[in-house]
Formats: sequence, structure tokens, C-alpha cells
Amino acid sequence: MSSPSHADISDSSKTMLNKVKQLVPPLKGSFHKGQLGRVAVIGGSADYTGAPYFSAMASARLGCDLSHVICEPSAAQTIKSYSPNLMVHPLLRSTASAPKDSNPHELAAPILEMLERLHALVIGPGLGRDPLTQKQVREIVEAARAQDPPLSMIMDADALMLANEDPDLISGCKEVILTPNVVEFGRLAKALGVDTESGPPEKVCEKLAQKLGGVCIIQKGQVDYISNGSETTIGDLTGGRKRSGGQGDTLTGSLGTWLAWREGYHQGLWGDGKMSRDETLLVAAWAGSAITRECSRRAFEKKGRSLQASDLTDEVHGSFLELVGEDMGDPDSERANL
Repeated sequence: MSSPSHADISDSSKTMLNKVKQLVPPLKGSFHKGQLGRVAVIGGSADYTGAPYFSAMASARLGCDLSHVICEPSAAQTIKSYSPNLMVHPLLRSTASAPKDSNPHELAAPILEMLERLHALVIGPGLGRDPLTQKQVREIVEAARAQDPPLSMIMDADALMLANEDPDLISGCKEVILTPNVVEFGRLAKALGVDTESGPPEKVCEKLAQKLGGVCIIQKGQVDYISNGSETTIGDLTGGRKRSGGQGDTLTGSLGTWLAWREGYHQGLWGDGKMSRDETLLVAAWAGSAITRECSRRAFEKKGRSLQASDLTDEVHGSFLELVGEDMGDPDSERANL
């Protein structure tokens, strides 16, 4: 793999990048469709169709094989029209689309059946706050956590409401990454009795992760503070200066692919297998932050204050090449399995 050309990259970031590269699958002809990542975004409602699209496209553009969106029926056709590359499943229900007195577990059943075929879940982009939808998401989180090992999950936006209202839903699950912005972080800290003014921001992030029993938190901001409660790192790569809506969806989607690749690493499909699951989760979290910040930097250089979330989508692959480089595997490997 080639080396990134950033002259100002910190020593700690260089160390993390070396670990990140171990998670990246080589492009070997012997791999078959699905082995390099099966990711699903849970989200998309009548009012919000862009967020799940941006998240799922970030997963796809980073390099997962199969990128799904599981959304409310009112959002499905719109999301399908954005891209034929995504698999869109209108399986989420809201109070507007479900029969009265519907059972949330029964409504969630078709989604629960999909979980064992996935490597990672992104929950929250465009989800909305409909009470029935939120109850289905609770069922999904519980089922994903009950797998052995638990299915890796990224929770963002309105999915963070569940963590606020019932921290036990995710507490102690070390396969979960939360991605709150400053406001969302403050709400979560308040719900768990953590004073955001009690110390340096990285220590506050660490304390909140400890309160959640080792759940990984990426506190988004001018720099990203990333902690699992026992180890803390900082995503400090230079980003863009424009904060348009939807940039966090590039983060969640890229995290989905990094967590999917992490599964392949732990299955022994690539890499040396020496890193623990706790370590690789933190590495994947840092990698998602790094890719997103690089996307933002590149997009801002081109678009300036006109930057939109879709501009980040266009920069995902270039950002990967800039930071990580490419491993084409053995050119003499057997013909690809399609």
C-alpha cells in the first residue's frame, strides 16, 4: 500500500494508520461477493430521505460489497431513485403506515431475519422520532446485541434517543459506536450524570464511555474525541471549514464498512489477526473519522462555502487512496468469483 501524502500528519495518526491498513482487505480474485462487507442502514422516513442515502453510499464508495437501506415505505421509492446501486427495503413502519395496535416485535420480524446475513448495522440516519419506529429499532438493537458475537452497530442522530432514554439497551456492548455531535453528546452526558465541564473534552468522552460500560464514542467536533472508556484517541486530521447538514452520514456509512472489514480480519480472511476486538473497534472508529475528515477537506477545497453533503460522497474513494492506499492482492490469483 502506498503512503499518505499528508505532510502534517501527527505521529499518533501515523501509528493508527498502520493499524488501519491491517483491516483493509486485499482485492483478491478468490473473494466472492459479500465477503468484503454487507452493511445495512436502518433509517429513512417521509421527511428524511437524504441521510440514509448518504450513509449507504459512503459504505459503498469506501468498498463494501453490499449496501442496504432499510427504511419506512414512504421513503423507499425516493431513495431508490437516488441510486440503483443500493438495495432498498421498505420494512420499517411508522404510526402512519402500520395498522393500529401493531406489535413492534412482529413489525420488526422481517428486519430481524436479515441480521444474521450482515456484518454491520448503521442505525439512525433519517430515522425520525415516530414512537412506533423507535420501538422497532429497540427490537433490532436487542436482537443484534444477542448475536454471538454481537452484530457491530453504529448509532447516530435519532437512534441516540434510545441511548438517552434507556442506556441499559447498549450498556456494556463493546460492539457499539455512538457518533454524537456536541449537542447530542451533551444530552447523553446529562442523561448519564456526566458533567461536560468536569475536565478536558477527551477525559469527559472517556468518562461517558466508561459510564456505558465500554461502548465506543466518537464525539464529533473541530477534532474528534474517540474513546471506549479504557483507551482514548483523537481524530485530528485536517477537515473542511463548512458544516453543512449530512456530513455525519458519511461518517456513519464509512464506519459501517470499516466494521465489516473488521469482521473479515477477525475471521482470518486477511491481516495477521494479532489485534483484539476491542483494539480493532477503536481502530475502525478512528479510520471512519479520518476518512470523513479527509472527504470534508477535499470537498471544501473544491466547493468552499457552497459545500453540500453530496460533495463528500464524491470524495470517499479519493480520500481512501490518499490516506490508506490500495492493495490489489496477488495479480496471479485465480479468476474472480462473481
